[in-house]
Amino acid sequence: MLFWILVAVLTAVVAVILLYPLLRGAKAAENIRAGEAAVYRDQLRELDRDLSGGLITPEEADYARAEIGRRLIAVSADEPVETPKPPRHHRFTEAFVLLVLPVLGLCLYLATGRPDLPSQPLEARLENPGNDVAVLITKAERHLAEKPDDGKGWDVLAPIYFRTMRVNDAQVAYRNAIRLLGPSPVRLDGLAETLMAVSDGVVTEEARQVLEQSLTLEPDNPRARFYIALSSEQAGRRDEARQAFEALAKQSPPDAPWLPLVNQHIAMNGGAPVAVNPGADSAAPGNPTQQDVAAAEIMNAGDRQQM
Repeated sequence: MLFWILVAVLTAVVAVILLYPLLRGAKAAENIRAGEAAVYRDQLRELDRDLSGGLITPEEADYARAEIGRRLIAVSADEPVETPKPPRHHRFTEAFVLLVLPVLGLCLYLATGRPDLPSQPLEARLENPGNDVAVLITKAERHLAEKPDDGKGWDVLAPIYFRTMRVNDAQVAYRNAIRLLGPSPVRLDGLAETLMAVSDGVVTEEARQVLEQSLTLEPDNPRARFYIALSSEQAGRRDEARQAFEALAKQSPPDAPWLPLVNQHIAMNGGAPVAVNPGADSAAPGNPTQQDVAAAEIMNAGDRQQM
């Protein structure tokens, strides 16, 4: 019952706010007429002062007094002017605000809302978050606020931050996980990708150092090797980048999902793509054709990156 009382009160408040400009119009007109009448009365008093001071002749004073008096009568409350009726579109607006808008909102809520759903405070939702990612993140953040040295918590939260595009929070989470649990290829690669996301895809010097540390733990880490080769490409060292991409392609399994992308970068740096399967044609799906390679060679660095 309390809910519906609140709904009624809020509806009334919104209706008053919307109707206020329309209701204010008539009062504003009355205030304008009263102000004009006061001005004309002041002019009559000033006219008497001018006549007493000899600034104007009696004939001029009579003429001016008659004109001011005519204007004063037109706006005087003694002979009220008929108040104009509100425009028809104002009456329609008032009816819409008072009747149609609340009924429309109520029907929309009954059709799409859940008036029968009991209230569920944040604490209750944190106990049973379900698949609500925002609630899950809030729950993890509360836990880490109480136990900031829980490395596993930071390790779980870091990739979630990254997937939800909270890259600055992800960077902090990865650093805390590495500090508390020690470096691992997964954590180091995640931190490097976060640093690249912060720098709009550029493999910065710090990101490259993190990737090189990852390679010391896992020399055949394809993700780290790819990004290191990409850093050489972004720095304009095409030969070095091509050699790194070719080495990665040759050591990758024939069905590696990253191999087509590696071949594209080999082609963009002037090399010949490595076949996905032994003996396969270089024009197989996922590999650049010879025409693609030739086109890439005459492109500038920006166009090659976009390709």
